[in-house]
Amino acid sequence: MKGRDTTTNLRVAAIGSVPGEIVLDGMGVSRGIAIGTVYLHDAGSISVPERRIPAANLEAERARFADAAERATRQVAVLQEKAQDLGGAAGEELGYLLDAYQQMLHGSRLMRGVAQRIESERINAEAAVQQEINEIVRGFEAMEDAYLAARVADIKDIGRRLLRALTNTPYRPFSALPKAAVIITEELTPADTALLNPAQVAGLATVLGGAESHTAIMARSLGLPSVLGVAGLLTKGIRGGEPAIVDGAKGVVIINPAPATLKTYRRHRADFLRSRRVLARLKDVPAVTTDGARILLQANIELPTEIDHVLASGAEGVGLLRSEFLFMNREDLPSEDEQFEVLKELVTRMDGRTVTVRTFDAGGDKLAPALGCSLGPNPSLGLRAIRLGLARPELLQAQLSAIVRASAFGPIRILIPMVATVEEMRATREMLGDVVRRLKKKGVAMSDPLPALGAMIEIPGAALAADALAWHVDFFSIGTNDLTQYTLAIDRADEAVAHLYNPLHPAVLRLIQFSAEAAMRARIPVCVCGEVAGDPRFTALLLGLGIRDLSMSANNIPVVKQRIRNLDLVAATRRARVIMDQSDSARIAQLLDGFNAGEA
Repeated sequence: MKGRDTTTNLRVAAIGSVPGEIVLDGMGVSRGIAIGTVYLHDAGSISVPERRIPAANLEAERARFADAAERATRQVAVLQEKAQDLGGAAGEELGYLLDAYQQMLHGSRLMRGVAQRIESERINAEAAVQQEINEIVRGFEAMEDAYLAARVADIKDIGRRLLRALTNTPYRPFSALPKAAVIITEELTPADTALLNPAQVAGLATVLGGAESHTAIMARSLGLPSVLGVAGLLTKGIRGGEPAIVDGAKGVVIINPAPATLKTYRRHRADFLRSRRVLARLKDVPAVTTDGARILLQANIELPTEIDHVLASGAEGVGLLRSEFLFMNREDLPSEDEQFEVLKELVTRMDGRTVTVRTFDAGGDKLAPALGCSLGPNPSLGLRAIRLGLARPELLQAQLSAIVRASAFGPIRILIPMVATVEEMRATREMLGDVVRRLKKKGVAMSDPLPALGAMIEIPGAALAADALAWHVDFFSIGTNDLTQYTLAIDRADEAVAHLYNPLHPAVLRLIQFSAEAAMRARIPVCVCGEVAGDPRFTALLLGLGIRDLSMSANNIPVVKQRIRNLDLVAATRRARVIMDQSDSARIAQLLDGFNAGEA
């Protein structure tokens, strides 16, 4: 499998060695290995002509659009019933998504925008829907936050449902699936993914989609090995019925695998399944190094529906709850009571395990309709997160109040994102004090002591000033994703420079070290909650730098726990000291990987 073509993401074996074998690279979003038969899925494109509508017919056109919206609503309602029958994490995930779909079909920016286009531009409903969808999608795709940008698929799915209703185009469901089907398609909607039968479908690969999309989330919930974002998937003459392999860990799709390749992957699949059984037995086993150091392993979550999966993974708490889901897919802002009810349920279900709530990291391009914010020239560096919260105190006060009220039902912490200065934390602490005094006057129950207040260390300036910040907070949480991105001035979403993103860059490691040491001097807890926390490759280094709290995707907890239980902390600390004396990323990687491989 040599001769990689980096232009087309296509790898073809040398001619004559394994004729016909094609290897395509994409993004592995759901671990596991699928071996099966290609099923080409074509949902069918919908032609959207634009027509001028006479003034006399505008009312009828608006009524036609309203009727289409009502039919789409009924279709979503049917899917909601199926989601209830589905049950489990996938059913809950799909139910939450479909609730959001129903909101988008009633009084949303999309619906109002389409009606306005019909009226002002005098165009047919189909064209109005397509234009409005395109405008919304452009805004979402410009977002720096991968999770929020991935909501593009949800918007497109609603648009397709409206267009099918307007054009009376029948939906083309999956039919005549072969045994162990490997679904190959341009894009798969989350609803379609959730309703796949894992007993019949081995895995899937798509041209579009990303790790934070609902489709990826659903695939992980169902345990379907999946690779998304595969360039060239539909342009290489792949035919239905051909044998195929999907490697959801490495992000590889192999069509017409050679006998030797097939034999290798069958062995890998058996190893993976055996490893998964072993890891499952670690659920209730503590994360303790061979020399007795206890490590706290927590989960990052995006949506409330992930709680079952978090508990099943053996997580000891929620180290990062991204609260943006409360603000998604709506034109209005969530009330304090609404936020309280959601957090109360989460805290109660965690049954004594701490939940760390990150206040909304949103603003500018992300939630402009609900927040009334204008788009800045560089939204990722503009009015967002704590900056927005302090500029719009009523937003942050409502969220702080909801968190404090929820603290009466279980341990909960408050995490402030995008902190850059001591003044921001002072102002937040003062606001929290005002909120607590107001609630006490009303006789509202709350925890004693009050929820801890922490700062996200994700801006290089905050890491360099960590000594000062540490005296104004109760804990640190190091967000290595943004810390790396801001330190190296690299946008991971930009394919032209994404390869330069490197958390093993000496500057990034020193900022992590500065932050961890500042926390230890101030005797406050420090957690790492970025992607490196969930990668066992980095576990020894993080522990060697003094980190004793890691928060990650629930899927990664067992494998990181396994690494910890095979790790000597004294040896890891010695290797970390050697690594921190290095100035070359390649040498750092060599030293780390050598240690992981058992070098002394």
